[in-house]
Amino acid sequence: MENRQIPESELILNRDGSIYHLHLKPENLASLIFTVGDPDRVGLVSEHFDRIDFKIKKREFVTHTGWLNGKKVTAMSTGMGTSNIEILLTELDALVNVDLKTRTVKPEKTSLNIIRLGTSGSMQEDIPVGTLLASEIGIGLDSLMQFYPHPTGDQSIALAIQKELGLSFTPYQAMADPELLSYLDNQYIRGVTLTCPGFYAPQGREVRLKPRFDSMIERLAAMSVGGVRLTNFEMETAGYYALAELKGHRTLSLNAIVANRPLKVFDPSAEETVKKMIRSALDIFTKFCPDIS
Repeated sequence: MENRQIPESELILNRDGSIYHLHLKPENLASLIFTVGDPDRVGLVSEHFDRIDFKIKKREFVTHTGWLNGKKVTAMSTGMGTSNIEILLTELDALVNVDLKTRTVKPEKTSLNIIRLGTSGSMQEDIPVGTLLASEIGIGLDSLMQFYPHPTGDQSIALAIQKELGLSFTPYQAMADPELLSYLDNQYIRGVTLTCPGFYAPQGREVRLKPRFDSMIERLAAMSVGGVRLTNFEMETAGYYALAELKGHRTLSLNAIVANRPLKVFDPSAEETVKKMIRSALDIFTKFCPDIS
């Protein structure tokens, strides 16, 4: 299987040889990658680079690659949801682990370091807006991993959520890379992040349509599995963790807590909280992550 030629229809390339959605060639990518959901937020990351050598935009995927503290780094946007993360992780992996000219898998694999810089809502009253949170565990309420081999680790929290909500499908549970997690300082608390397939009802919001699950936030916030509680909602983390485990990459999701759902408050300084997270992440990971580009 490793030596098979991947058909053109399965791994699509653009006319210039770049990979289809991201519009990148291998030389355009660093091994240390900072991802954001919002395309407009890429510039908030790359403005800290010492220099920017490459910029490109295709659809919601905006990429800036340059140098910071003597290390090659990439900042890129992903859009929202694990469907986009599946495209992102598959194409990033192909850029470093597939010979795009021969369409064959390389015998020696490269592992990328991917740091998600996202916004999130707390589901616990005692996690205030303005908090920086690192997702130690991601729980996926989306269907992505119904189409891939299931994560191999502990699934106890995912199964407890399935039972609590009476879900007809099994959520999945995956972990952050422990080494990346160990680099963080005390600016970050650690948490268990629920990755949802939408922003409104899947996160317990009611606008005109009533969510199917009554008191969803209160029920999930009250759960404890082995002394571990759920901390926050967002839309990508579990997809990162599960696919990275399968593909052999190292990922960590960092969250700027900009809403407290039980208290129904939004961070009036959300933009500054995000900027604080970006600055700290760039400093930490350019210092500790090895450069394998």
